[in-house]
Amino acid sequence: MNDTLTSDVIGRRVDVNGEHATVRFYGVIPPVAGPWLGVEWDNPERGKHDGRHEGTVYFTCRHPTGGSFIRPNKVNFGVDFLTALKHRYVLGDEAAEVGKGHTVTVGNKPVETVGFDSIIKQQSQLSKLQDVSLRSCAVNCAGDRGGIAAACPNIRNLDLSKNLLSLWDDVTDIADQLRHLEVLNLSENKLRFPPGAASPAGTFSALKVLVLSRTGITWAEVLRCAAGWPVLEELYLAANDIAILERPTDVLQTVKLLDLSSNQSIDENQLFLIAYLPRLEQLILSDVGLSSLHFPDTEIGCKTSMFTSLQYLVVNDNQISQWSFINELDKLESLQALSCLRNPLTAGSRADSTRQFIIARVAQLQVLNKCQILPEERRGAELDYRKAFGGEWRKAGGHQDPDQNRPSAEFRAAHPRYQSLCLRYGAPEDGELKTQQPFLLKNQLLTLKIKCPHQLDQKVIEKQLPESMTVQKVKGMLSRLLRVPASDLLLSYESPKMPGREIELESDQQSLQFYSVENGDCLLVRW
Repeated sequence: MNDTLTSDVIGRRVDVNGEHATVRFYGVIPPVAGPWLGVEWDNPERGKHDGRHEGTVYFTCRHPTGGSFIRPNKVNFGVDFLTALKHRYVLGDEAAEVGKGHTVTVGNKPVETVGFDSIIKQQSQLSKLQDVSLRSCAVNCAGDRGGIAAACPNIRNLDLSKNLLSLWDDVTDIADQLRHLEVLNLSENKLRFPPGAASPAGTFSALKVLVLSRTGITWAEVLRCAAGWPVLEELYLAANDIAILERPTDVLQTVKLLDLSSNQSIDENQLFLIAYLPRLEQLILSDVGLSSLHFPDTEIGCKTSMFTSLQYLVVNDNQISQWSFINELDKLESLQALSCLRNPLTAGSRADSTRQFIIARVAQLQVLNKCQILPEERRGAELDYRKAFGGEWRKAGGHQDPDQNRPSAEFRAAHPRYQSLCLRYGAPEDGELKTQQPFLLKNQLLTLKIKCPHQLDQKVIEKQLPESMTVQKVKGMLSRLLRVPASDLLLSYESPKMPGREIELESDQQSLQFYSVENGDCLLVRW
């Protein structure tokens, strides 16, 4: 093949000892005889220069050390789809059949055959395949026209990631022969897209999941190709340096999940361009440099008309440092789950408090950082939030008397849910608004009454316990005090602030503080 290379190799993808590159130059480099390939490496640390040699520019690279010159016989241009498929799924079994002879009767004469059963077995194996992974198999094209459709027409899930595909047309040539294809992974293929219609009608008629991460696709190319994805539900576009510059019109209307992670050019104004995708339920925005968010179409306490179907939002590894970002999320009508890890706002040693404040600020949230928010955790978080900012509320004009309760607009903007929490749990009392003392053990002790409702002869006991004490340790202490096995004890508590309501301490691993146990509350012990 190398003896017949032409300038058509420019743009082709190649493999060199496991490292991938794109051919940028083919020709002679004087004074050395013979042809050379100039390649730009995917990993710029693999190269030596930027395409220059002794003052002459043969090609250009995005990185000053991204290029190298290599002899053609040192590179692998790859293989067609069926060759890779047979090598991955057939040759291992075929090797066991080599040398085995079989006898069939032709006319009246017995004839020994070699390989007939093997060929039939190959065809049977390939035609039954539905889930195929050809990751890192050096696939560069579809191969002979119609060959894929004849050999393996039933493939539904296809992984072609990290291969040597260089043209979107090569992808459509493969997909056009797989009419049942539902999931296609093309990540880590550096693809070039045609300027016109991206694929024949019907090529991706069944496709529901498409992974185009690290392919170099632009947003304009996404919109152009999307016309050929009529039932697409999940689209992964991570690490493409995408900037959203145009609102989708009549495309991507069926998408439920969109992954835009690691596209550092995205900001909140660009997000508004995709805010009206009608079925978008999951949006992944990890590592995009996001720091602020404000929905301009609505006021405090109201729901936005944007992202009306959004249920799950991921904003990990961003630059979120202000609570105003979290406040805005309460405006999302359908939001139920949030992942907000490794942001300045959530960094540091106060992770528990941060979690509580996020829960308190977003009313409809049911899952935070992949951990379910149970009703008692929400109640505790909202009570703690109400208490923590009670002093600010009072200084801003808040009052226990509803007729005099007029907190400033600035406070309401900083704490949009505070008023509704006061209506639910009551305005914070004067005793709750005392200045917090330094973090010393004596300042974290709770004075609690301990009552055994089923043991009428057992006197009410008063104990001081650290608010950080776990339920398990409380049971251990009570076991020694009451001479009852800790495993038999069931704990709950009552609060004077909520007469007639009893709250169970269900998890042994949680602390008294987690359940919002306060001074003066009464622990109820049963066995």
